[in-house]
Amino acid sequence: MTDTKNTAVIGLGSMGYGIAQSCVAAGLITYGFDVRPEVTTRFQTESGAQGILAEVAPTLGSVVIAVLNAAQTEEVLFGPDGIARHLAPGSVVIACATVAPDFAKDMAAHCADHALHYLDAPISGGSIKAAQGALTIMASGTPAAFDAAQTTLDAMAETVFRLGDAAGPGSAMKAVNQLLAGVHIATMAEALTFGMTQGVAPDQFVEVISKCAGSSWMLENRAPHIVAGDYTPHSSVNIWPKDLGIVLDIAKSAQFSAPITAAALQQFVAAAGMGLGGEDDAAVAKVYARNAGLTLPGGKS
Repeated sequence: MTDTKNTAVIGLGSMGYGIAQSCVAAGLITYGFDVRPEVTTRFQTESGAQGILAEVAPTLGSVVIAVLNAAQTEEVLFGPDGIARHLAPGSVVIACATVAPDFAKDMAAHCADHALHYLDAPISGGSIKAAQGALTIMASGTPAAFDAAQTTLDAMAETVFRLGDAAGPGSAMKAVNQLLAGVHIATMAEALTFGMTQGVAPDQFVEVISKCAGSSWMLENRAPHIVAGDYTPHSSVNIWPKDLGIVLDIAKSAQFSAPITAAALQQFVAAAGMGLGGEDDAAVAKVYARNAGLTLPGGKS
């Protein structure tokens, strides 16, 4: 028998782990699963419920899928060990990965074939807000999907935008957000390193520009990582070739030119090519620093 207070979070990365913690804090019985067994064990040891996914699936009111991309989302649901066939009719899949709108529509249709609700629910806010239950969710789906997901959404999010009565609009809005976010990170890195060529120290850049019209949320959030020389990944470089690639794929299908997005994408591709893919996405500044012969805080001369 399903229970709206029973949920599972699949994908315990920096965002998924925080979501799982928020669900526990809200009083939900929360199972957490990851392809890394040690991460699953860590969550169970800290606060998570114990169980094997296939065995607990029929009791779940909701499943939050917080994996990297469309391929992983589809694998979790409908792969050889997919959970869709184990979930009880009427339970809801809350899909959080950044994907193309058409993919979200396809997943919703496949879930409907299994009598499951599907909420197209990409997230924004970063790992800290995930752990605080303060995410922003750009969601679309049937009213029944929203109803089934409400208890879990309340645990995860500070703001839930209801963007439509079918899957697709949520992912479309996330693509718009990711266009801006990726461009803002790359532009922040370009501006910070440009400032260095003119004698503007990175800490001075943050102090001044964060109070000026040229600021952005990404500048205020990511530039301090560069100042600290700390590239512990809250959101990694590797996310952006994927997400900006999705934006450009959508733009191509719409016959829309997005040259600024394309330029930002190339900087993240260059960063990944330098071996920085697993670092915080602020590490894109290292591309500019290398090309200009600059030494960032914490770097070697």
